[in-house]
Amino acid sequence: MKIKIAWVGKTKEPAIQALTDEYLRRIARYVPVEGLALRDEDAVLQLCGRAASAKAGRSPSGKSTLALMDSHGQQFSSEEFAHFLEDYQDRNPLPLVFAVGPADGFSDAARGAAQHTISLGRMTLAHELARVILLEQVYRAFTILKGHPYHAGH
Repeated sequence: MKIKIAWVGKTKEPAIQALTDEYLRRIARYVPVEGLALRDEDAVLQLCGRAASAKAGRSPSGKSTLALMDSHGQQFSSEEFAHFLEDYQDRNPLPLVFAVGPADGFSDAARGAAQHTISLGRMTLAHELARVILLEQVYRAFTILKGHPYHAGH
């Protein structure tokens, strides 16, 4: 299993970049991971091989599985998210791309091109902060699956 964490836009805050780098290093202990800053939503769809199908209104197929982070998506507990990743790892050979959109969110076409839409909760988060929370939850999920004590004290 390979995970890509993609986000739209450049990182403005050095603290956000430092946390991004730290969690990418931590996740890499468990699974190959890549962090990608992309220019726009179309670049996210192109990364996953979905740009043409989204524009044409066709069902998505591509070289990666796309999971958009969206406030209207499915909510998970940390344990449920860990099982989501475990199930994906066991059943799907394609890379899994988690995408954090721009400040104004993803379009309906992008939502239609995604296989999964996941919410980090009902509160609205700044997109750079959402990225860090996603990275931490991906790391936490792997520590849960491996029995690492990181999650034990929650």
